[in-house]
Amino acid sequence: MTTLAERIGRGDVVILDGAMGTELERRGAPMDHHAWSAAAIATHPDLVRQCHEDYIRAGADVIITNTFAAVRHVLEGAGLGARTGELNRRAVELAKEARSRASGGRDVWIAGSISSYAATSDAKNLPRPAAAAANFREQAELLAHGGVDLIVLEMMRDIEYCRLALDAAVATKLPVWVGFTCKFADGKDVVMRGYDRDRPFAEVIGPVMRAGGSLAAVMHSKVDVTDPALDILLEQWPGPVAVYPESGGWISPHWQFVDVIPVQDFVAAARRWVGKGVQIVGGCCGLGPEHIRPLKDALPARIAKPRSVAP
Repeated sequence: MTTLAERIGRGDVVILDGAMGTELERRGAPMDHHAWSAAAIATHPDLVRQCHEDYIRAGADVIITNTFAAVRHVLEGAGLGARTGELNRRAVELAKEARSRASGGRDVWIAGSISSYAATSDAKNLPRPAAAAANFREQAELLAHGGVDLIVLEMMRDIEYCRLALDAAVATKLPVWVGFTCKFADGKDVVMRGYDRDRPFAEVIGPVMRAGGSLAAVMHSKVDVTDPALDILLEQWPGPVAVYPESGGWISPHWQFVDVIPVQDFVAAARRWVGKGVQIVGGCCGLGPEHIRPLKDALPARIAKPRSVAP
């Protein structure tokens, strides 16, 4: 069996899945005001599994667990803190079950999601750093022990909390992908969209990735900011790069499916990103299996010059 690291090292283009939380919402799972999509692990497990299966059948090589909002300090806001272990383990089980049902023997890897999401998406609900560090360690260990193949840090919006999450993930000895969320400031400058304050994107990549990430991504960012953010990332980071943008808008706790990028426009953008050297392409909020399905045929099997794989 070829490993995911080997595929990336030889320059293969790898297809990531699309959104989980917004896809669950689209299919009727209620979103929790505090824990967004995490409650669906308990209330709608069959729907979670089905989303994973649909992405695998759409061609995804990597699927991401529905644990974006399943860290203890987020679950506590929904009254689910005592079920942190159960829900993270179950999320991994659902992804594994989907892989067994839908992969047809094809290699599919499972990424365990950890994010900087705060309950109700309000920074006031972030715990103090020491408590956050303990909670990130707990979640990283749960995902690793559950059997994920790698950990993906999503929606990194604060350098301190990002480093805490990265330290916890790296301690598992699994590969760690880091997804930065970007936006335009004043309509032109690309910044990491922060909780306390926005920071120039070019200034955060090095300080974060030096803590041990093996891949960097522009994720949960609008399509229009993804290109300039990607240019900055490719200049600042020598290792492999992923892109998975969002489309639509957020009014807690629901995603607003307005002006979602047409499939053909997303595919054209994906071709452009791969042309720049991106190896991993998928979608975030608002983008579903219909956006992922055409990628396998539309994108080249490999990029011409693979970027160095970070240790």
